[in-house]
Amino acid sequence: MQRSGVILAGGNSRRMGQDKRFMKLAGKSLLAWAVEQLRPWVDELIVVTADPAVPLEDLGTRVAHDQYPGAGALAGIHAGLLAARGTWAFVMACDMPFLNIQLLDGLWQIAQTAPVDVVIPHRRQGLEPLHALYRPATCLPAIEAALNQQRRRLISFYDAVKVRQVTSEELAAWDPEGLSFCNVNTLQDFEEVRRRLKLR
Repeated sequence: MQRSGVILAGGNSRRMGQDKRFMKLAGKSLLAWAVEQLRPWVDELIVVTADPAVPLEDLGTRVAHDQYPGAGALAGIHAGLLAARGTWAFVMACDMPFLNIQLLDGLWQIAQTAPVDVVIPHRRQGLEPLHALYRPATCLPAIEAALNQQRRRLISFYDAVKVRQVTSEELAAWDPEGLSFCNVNTLQDFEEVRRRLKLR
């Protein structure tokens, strides 16, 4: 097995005011939408949730839970990589509905040809650690070291691994509009996603 897919579904949705995982988009929850989009590209799918008490839909995926409660999204990445059976894992947030397979293929090609542990888009707005490829064997020890030192930034372990940043120019060849990185944090974002889907 080469490719695992990890979908982080453990956010607090503070800005949304409701649990965005279950908000309906074209008749499906945001979480189900992410699962459906990513499933064809990976050999297995793992959904990570911070709270085991919150029931998730039966989406035909494996479910993993944070091993470092309260440590935020980095703990989610850790839980997903810990559960992953693939040599590489693509990690994404559940609120990114415009997955672009061409972009994933581009990241995968880089992962196969460069001696690296992380392949991460670097847009003008910054790095995209929740839309990136990770090598679990090398990233897990580095993430655990960071979490044990109370370093919780998503990129806090990057200094201990080999990182390949994918430039805006490279990304534009696969996703000129940058829709892959569109996420839903507010009701306004959600309505904008709905509008774009109608245009499609």
